[in-house]
Amino acid sequence: MSTPKRLIVGISGASGAVYGIRALEILRDAAGVETHLIVSKSARATIKHETDYSMDQVKALADVVHSDNDIGAAVSSGSFRTNGMLIAPCSVKTLSGVANSYDDNLIVRAADVCLKERRPVVLLLRETPLHAGHIRLMAGCAESGATVMPPVPAFYTLPNTLADVVEHTVTRALERFDMAPDGAVRWSGMGESMAELPLSGNEAAGSLRCAT
Repeated sequence: MSTPKRLIVGISGASGAVYGIRALEILRDAAGVETHLIVSKSARATIKHETDYSMDQVKALADVVHSDNDIGAAVSSGSFRTNGMLIAPCSVKTLSGVANSYDDNLIVRAADVCLKERRPVVLLLRETPLHAGHIRLMAGCAESGATVMPPVPAFYTLPNTLADVVEHTVTRALERFDMAPDGAVRWSGMGESMAELPLSGNEAAGSLRCAT
C-alpha cells in the first residue's frame, strides 16, 4: 500500500488564522491528502477573536489533530513520513523557535523534524514592520531550508474580496507541496497593455508609476 500524501498544518498565535483554516478546507477536498493539525494556545484565542469558527469546527477540517504539548506525537519523528509542513500564520515567536531549533512545543518540533529530513517547510510570517532581529530570524530559517512567505496580497489577480486575497496566498503556499487546487488564478502576462507604455524618459517613468 502506498503512503498517502501527508501535510502538517500548524496554526500559531499571529493574526491571520484564516490562512491555516482555508488551507485545511482546501486540503479536505483534495484526494489522497492526509492533514495533521497542530494549534497553539495563542492561536485558539486568535481563532475565536478573528473568525466565526469554533475550535471543534477547525479540528473537524483535519484528519488528525495533535496537541501542541504532545512532543511525543507521530509528527515529532522523522521516521513518520510526511510531505512537509505549513505554518499559517507563523508568529515571530514560532519563527524564532524554528530558526534556533528551540523545540519546546510540537509546532516547532515538527518543523525542525521536517527541515532535518529535507522536507519543505513554509512559514507564512505575519509581522510588520520588521526590525533587524526579525530579519536575522528569517535568514536563519531560510538557511536551514525553510521558505519564509509573508502573506503579501497579489493585486494582479484583481481580488474583489478579502477571501480572494486569502485564497491566492494559500494556493501559492500549497504549491510548494504540489497540493494546490485546480483552477488557481495564475499570471499570464499583461498582453498589449504593457506594450503600449512608453519605454524611456520622464513620460515612461510617470506611466509606470501610474500602472503599479
